[in-house]
Amino acid sequence: MNYQRYQAIPTVNLQDRRWPSSRITKAPQWCSVDLRDGNQALEVPMTLEQKVDFFDFLCETGFKTIEIGFPAASETDYNFCRYLIDNNLIPEGVAIQVLTQSRPHIIEKTMDAVRGAREVVIHLYNSTSTLQREVVFGFDRKECIDLAVSGAKMIREYIDGDKSDTRFICEYSPESFSSTEPEFAVAICDAVVDCWQPSADNKVIINLPETVEYQTPNVYADQVEYFCRNTKWRNQIIVSLHTHNDRGTAVASSELGIMAGADRVEGTLFGNGERTGNCDIVTLAVNMMMFGIDPGLDFSDMNKTIDFYEECTGMKVSLRHPWAGKLVFTAFSGSHQDAINKGKKRMEDTASQYWEVPYLPIDPGDVGRDYEPIIRINSQSGRGGIAYVLDTYFGIRLPKSFLRDFLPAVKSETEKNGSESELLPKQVFDMFDDLYINVMEPYGLKNFSENQDSDQVSTVHAVIIDNDREVEIEGRGNGLLDAFVNAMRNYTGVGFAIRDYSEHSMKSGSDSAAITYIEIENDDNHNVYIGAGVSSSVTKSSVRAVICAYNRMINVLR
Repeated sequence: MNYQRYQAIPTVNLQDRRWPSSRITKAPQWCSVDLRDGNQALEVPMTLEQKVDFFDFLCETGFKTIEIGFPAASETDYNFCRYLIDNNLIPEGVAIQVLTQSRPHIIEKTMDAVRGAREVVIHLYNSTSTLQREVVFGFDRKECIDLAVSGAKMIREYIDGDKSDTRFICEYSPESFSSTEPEFAVAICDAVVDCWQPSADNKVIINLPETVEYQTPNVYADQVEYFCRNTKWRNQIIVSLHTHNDRGTAVASSELGIMAGADRVEGTLFGNGERTGNCDIVTLAVNMMMFGIDPGLDFSDMNKTIDFYEECTGMKVSLRHPWAGKLVFTAFSGSHQDAINKGKKRMEDTASQYWEVPYLPIDPGDVGRDYEPIIRINSQSGRGGIAYVLDTYFGIRLPKSFLRDFLPAVKSETEKNGSESELLPKQVFDMFDDLYINVMEPYGLKNFSENQDSDQVSTVHAVIIDNDREVEIEGRGNGLLDAFVNAMRNYTGVGFAIRDYSEHSMKSGSDSAAITYIEIENDDNHNVYIGAGVSSSVTKSSVRAVICAYNRMINVLR
């Protein structure tokens, strides 16, 4: 790796830092930026309906401030803002937050977008780091301050001239704060606050973004503490954090930033955001709970939170995501299982009011989950265990009919060597493969092709193997499988029909394989037979599944 191209960024010369001896004793004020930072980072942005649903969910979760977009930069964001206000969808006690640059026409449209809202945070920002000033804007420090101050004055004038009942809260972000000279960050923020003239009873927000994570979390904490100790407005401002996750430590930076004096945190559910993401509020909130602190947000039904998030964003929560991943409360190690069980038993025996269980830092039940040891397949295992192993290790999600059929075979195999005999996951997969996929007798499939006429009727030409002899068969029907079934019926004289069909991808990515599950019903005895097929092509896996189910039927009938 070409490490010589990079150099460490200077740290803050804070000799008497106080934050290392601080403890987090209360939750910060929360601001969700899922509908702005989070949404703009999605490959497919949310629709209006999804945004409204997401906004409602954030309100139900307990967020009191929600950044909903950049109204002047996008008609979509403008229309969403107006939709929430015009349809009275913002609950009392919840403030919407909107982002604006320090430019007259942008501020004007932003103020128009929020007209009539009950409570609004107007979030002004401009880039302040040396790199941004020199490379992007060609600014010196004075020009940078002048830009920020001019925007602050315009916002102040709009607020002073507003005759409505809207409660306005001003927020300013020196974008790239963590890459800005500490003394200059203080100077530009103080200049903005000078324009707004807040009081201890009517505070403004100064947000300190770690727009790009260049440093370790302790350096960011030093920067936050330096700011808090040197701004002349500390008692009249709410110090807010907005961390990003380029180095993978956004949550740590936010936690240390709170220890350094911050009052507020901006972030997203599960950390979704540009590049590697934002501060993960789900993780940070549950971390608070682990300290015995009420986070003020409700993630007691983590599965519901995950399902909603994944449905709206198209993103996935990984199996090992802190507090939320599917496997984070699962113990695979036998020694871990033993320690957990002993810890839970001692809690029961002592009736302890505190959670103290080895390897489980929180009670899974407090986030709506269960502790699950690794499922081992033996003679006592049920369909759930088989389903878990095949899904977890091989991406196979068996239909209920397959599980019912497969369970007796698995039990029989485990009982061959005694009741305590276990099957490894690969052994379970091999059994499934042999029973339902690799069923090549009496008929094998060499190839097939499909043609459709103008009426969408399919004709299938296939070459099958019958007793080591290649045979050409043909059938017509309403679609590929119907035509192939008719071809087999015509050739063998055995009547059957497809009763059920399902398929899914076994893994993600360009090399994913499709698995198809088929149930067929015999015309004479009406019994049902099942088979599966695997291929990189769904059509191939479907035809292979029909052949396997057919062979299993013929082998029983014989």
